[in-house]
Amino acid sequence: MYVRSMSSNDLQAAVTALRAAFDEVAACDVDLLDQPELVAALDELETLWCQLPTMSHRLLARLQTEATPREMGAKSWREVLSVRWRISTREANRRLTEAALLAPRQPLTGPSLPPELPATAVAQAHGLINSEHVEAIRKAVDKLPGFVDTATREQFEVHLVRTAVGVGPKELKDAADLTLFLLDQDGPEPDDRERARKRGVSRSKQRDDGMVDLRATLTPEAWAVWEVLFAKYAAPGMCNPDDPEPCTSGTPSQAQIDNDHRTLAQRQHDAMVAVGRIALMSGELGHLNGLPVSIIIRTTLQDLESRAGVGTTGGGTVVPIADVIRMASHAHHYLAVFDGATGSALNLFRTKRIASPAQRIMLTARDGGCTKPGCTIGAYGCQAHHVDTDWSAGGNTNVDTLGLACGPDNRSVDPDDGWTTRMNDQHEVEWIPPPQLDTGQARLNHYHRPERLLRLPDDAELYGCDNTAAAEPDDDNVAGGDVESDVPRPVDDASEPGGPAPPEDQAA
Repeated sequence: MYVRSMSSNDLQAAVTALRAAFDEVAACDVDLLDQPELVAALDELETLWCQLPTMSHRLLARLQTEATPREMGAKSWREVLSVRWRISTREANRRLTEAALLAPRQPLTGPSLPPELPATAVAQAHGLINSEHVEAIRKAVDKLPGFVDTATREQFEVHLVRTAVGVGPKELKDAADLTLFLLDQDGPEPDDRERARKRGVSRSKQRDDGMVDLRATLTPEAWAVWEVLFAKYAAPGMCNPDDPEPCTSGTPSQAQIDNDHRTLAQRQHDAMVAVGRIALMSGELGHLNGLPVSIIIRTTLQDLESRAGVGTTGGGTVVPIADVIRMASHAHHYLAVFDGATGSALNLFRTKRIASPAQRIMLTARDGGCTKPGCTIGAYGCQAHHVDTDWSAGGNTNVDTLGLACGPDNRSVDPDDGWTTRMNDQHEVEWIPPPQLDTGQARLNHYHRPERLLRLPDDAELYGCDNTAAAEPDDDNVAGGDVESDVPRPVDDASEPGGPAPPEDQAA
């Protein structure tokens, strides 16, 4: 497809004319149109809708050669798109992926190269296929076995594009799956590299009833580990929460075995809880972002007193208040009550750069997770960030001048050409984007504290104070002790909700 070169002024004029044309179309009266006229107009708009992404792909691909995410004030191109256009990271990933595959490739020198999926790009440019067709083709090409040569890959793409012109996305996917099966009827040969690629454990979003679904694809080694653990701890009579004194070591009594009416799946669930508690009790899990690995739950004093409501862990998991009280009943817990968070134990001023464990518990209770708008990393994966003035610039390590921030977001703060932060009067951390990303969006992150969206201006006492956090190193679960102790204490998972620990497990 031939595309004439144009200057930036030509492009801006063309975009302005396109907007003016749309305004003219939007101003048209459609009430007097009959059925054939309505269908014809809708067909034209649908074709235009299919064509528009091609220009976005070209502009986005070119932008990535002209600047870096850092120059745009972000840590990745995904963040640039999601922050500036207020779209989800999933949608940003989709647009970036399609731009990489369908836009002309930008070499270091010389003219542009054809797109990686040239037939798909041409069909989209003519409005013959829509975004659902593009996604189906992209995923099908990605599934081609490694032994398929370049010519066959190109023929496969052309065949899918020709099919897509006349059918819907569902029929296209079915045709692609059948073609893939015919190309490799025996399936991929098992090998270590393929097994390593497919391994993983993922969790679903927490359901309305509080339950969490896990999905796992384990390597033979991983299953061999859990196989023997389940054989021990998921045996009938073992780790039964219905027993007054559950058997977690040794051999269960015959009465415990006879009274165990759990299914195998339920026994394996309870075994995972027991194994996790044993790991937490061991004291061998070290530290996570300046705190001994331990369960941290924040809730309100009102909920604790009334025994109604919920608590939230440092990873973002909602826990019924009854479970919070049960866990706290056999734990060395710490309460962080917010009523003007002051006190010598929590204010280190210039004596120390790294936040203390007590300060981190307070920050977990107040912020819940990374304070940057849009970030979903929970408190387990966050560092303590000097909000108004960095330590190197003379800032104090006091709890009312600190906020939680994940490692990448913490490093993105740069008063010169990056993000800046400030503490408002309600002790909430506000993030101000760099000029390239600032479209007037929200300065606060309500992901970890959605209840703040419900508060009225005079509700600070209810929603801004009296928040209570309990760190629950458990006698059965986890070891307990003084907050300032250097002895490792237990819990938690630094995976999805909490995110990975920053380098050296240090706060900022």
